[in-house]
Amino acid sequence: MERSGLPPDENREQGFQRQSTFQKILLMPFHFERRPSLVAYVTCGDPDLATTREVVLAGIAAGAGVVELGVPFSDPLADGPVIQRASERALKQGTTLEQVLTLAAEIRERSQSAGLIAFSYLNPILRMGLEKFCRVARAAGLDGVLVTDLPVEEAREYIQAMRRHDLASIFLAAPTSTEERLKRIVTASRGFVYAVSRTGVTGAQSQLSGEARSLVRRLRRYTRLPIVVGFGISTPEQFRRVGAYADGAVVGSAIVETIERNRGREAASVGEFVKKLVAASSTPSQ
Repeated sequence: MERSGLPPDENREQGFQRQSTFQKILLMPFHFERRPSLVAYVTCGDPDLATTREVVLAGIAAGAGVVELGVPFSDPLADGPVIQRASERALKQGTTLEQVLTLAAEIRERSQSAGLIAFSYLNPILRMGLEKFCRVARAAGLDGVLVTDLPVEEAREYIQAMRRHDLASIFLAAPTSTEERLKRIVTASRGFVYAVSRTGVTGAQSQLSGEARSLVRRLRRYTRLPIVVGFGISTPEQFRRVGAYADGAVVGSAIVETIERNRGREAASVGEFVKKLVAASSTPSQ
């Protein structure tokens, strides 16, 4: 990818970004109707694609507002052991990015209420071809993409392709990010901003770091886009607490582990778990 700043059209937008942000939010497919809204992650192809489809539909029916469709990858450096195991199982099934996009189309055909995001490492997208990926992703009904190992500083070509195909580009903001980098991230982001609750890899934790609240506060200085917090949220109580300061909460490893532990009733088990999470989100967003 080309190493550069934001594309010229992004630089021109900075002067009126604050005035136009509200309009952009209205046009985005992500509706954070409760606080926090649930962003649910699944590893596609674990244990197989047909089961993933039913798991996603059960999660949406139970109240998930956005679903991240994880593309399995052979070297998932940002993921903890639960998602690493899921990726290994999915890859053994032969799951590919092309199949994930086909799955997205099948889900979109049956459900139009939730936002759908591809959550991928960069390599599978480059192998497919960036332009082709964006074109097929949009045709499949995806609303956005999060590339976990693509820094915003190197994303000029990617951002341009995403804009051409009306896909939301979602970037990760970390507690260690400088103020200048946070500004760059929110300018490049569409739909929402993903605030990482801690440094390190994904995975459940017993207590959420205080860094998450501080990071959300810092991000709010620069954007009116919704902010979701991820990495480590696994219980209804943690989910509820995130709603005190963020618009959404990402639950990934806990959902993937629910699938892992409930072979034969994956969709039903995820539906039950999502209902418990959503029940903790009792406050409509303002």
